[in-house]
Amino acid sequence: MGNIPLWLCIPFAGLLLCIAIFPLVKGEWWDKNKGWAVLIWSLLFMIPFAVKYGAGETAETVLECIVNDYLSFIVLLFGLFCVSGNINLEGDFVGSPRMNTGLLAMGTLLSSCIGTTGASMLLVRPMIQMNSWRRNKSHIMVFFIFLISNMGGCLTPIGDPPLLMGFMRGVPFTWSLRLFPVLIFNMVILLIVFYFIDRRAYRRDIALGMRPDISRPTTTFKVNGLHNIIFMIMIVAGVVLSGVLPGMKAFQNADGSVISVPIFRSVRLAVPTLIEIVIILVAAFLSFKTTKSEVRTKNHFTWGAIEEVAVLFIGIFITMQPALMILKSKGAELGLTKPLEMFWATGALSSFLDNTPTYLVFLTDRCCDDRGNRCCQNADGDFLWCSIYGSQHLYRKCSELYGEVHLG
Repeated sequence: MGNIPLWLCIPFAGLLLCIAIFPLVKGEWWDKNKGWAVLIWSLLFMIPFAVKYGAGETAETVLECIVNDYLSFIVLLFGLFCVSGNINLEGDFVGSPRMNTGLLAMGTLLSSCIGTTGASMLLVRPMIQMNSWRRNKSHIMVFFIFLISNMGGCLTPIGDPPLLMGFMRGVPFTWSLRLFPVLIFNMVILLIVFYFIDRRAYRRDIALGMRPDISRPTTTFKVNGLHNIIFMIMIVAGVVLSGVLPGMKAFQNADGSVISVPIFRSVRLAVPTLIEIVIILVAAFLSFKTTKSEVRTKNHFTWGAIEEVAVLFIGIFITMQPALMILKSKGAELGLTKPLEMFWATGALSSFLDNTPTYLVFLTDRCCDDRGNRCCQNADGDFLWCSIYGSQHLYRKCSELYGEVHLG
């Protein structure tokens, strides 16, 4: 297609600015009109692209990103969202500094097992209930987002969508496990900071005469929908299989390529990916069929959060294609060669973007040399995109995972 003009990236930038700004300044309007915003920005990319390169090329580009990126991404989130929404934790624990710190530590480690989405949905209500008697508690949700909804998912492709994108592009499933010492180091620092902040707030609440209900002689704890762990394992197995099956001869053509279903021109849906999607959707379906609706009622379960993610990210995946194409051909010219440069560049971008498109943008940069060839590893065989776990927009991350939550 030759050189992609930079102005084709305007819809991508425009959509990202809308996502970053409108939820803060026009939240109610944005809730009603975000779908139109996504459609308009997507058309503002597709129409000029079709004029310049043709309708067929445009359809192929859009279908390629939907079939090979967006589909697996949203199906995994959907499965984790459904299954975790059918698990409810009940108990009469008291929100003390030690209890809150312990729950945050447990949730951080759990995020890499059932995803940041699943862990957040599972633990946010118990955290709110435990601290419902307190007045000074707004800091709790901030650290909840830092630890459980964000950095806790850095160990596996199940943990957070960016790692899934890397796994789909050849990053070994276990590669990110080497980040465990980094996770522990940062987790300990944040938990210590949280403990002292929470202890100070806790003492202020006690000084104000607030007291938790400790009339019961024993502490109760109950897990409703525990059988959904089986379906969570099914989802993990589906993701792992999508990376294992392409290497098996039974799923390869005679030329060694993965057997796939033709969609349009060169766009094909790999059979291992199709198997992954079916397994995840079956797990979500069985989770709903085998769990009483009362469990979802207790979790205040609604479809709003996953619907918002689905709508926003299909626009992001579509409009970001010119940026990825430009980086593929000119990525080496950015001059980002040192880990320190990558750390600050990716962290700054994901602070107002999201870590999934940030991951893909810099993955494309790191995977291409000055001739556009793929070169995803350095001399030591280490992948270069581990620094993309920057901070995220707190409001949007919170609303993505569990809708409007007011703790303070």
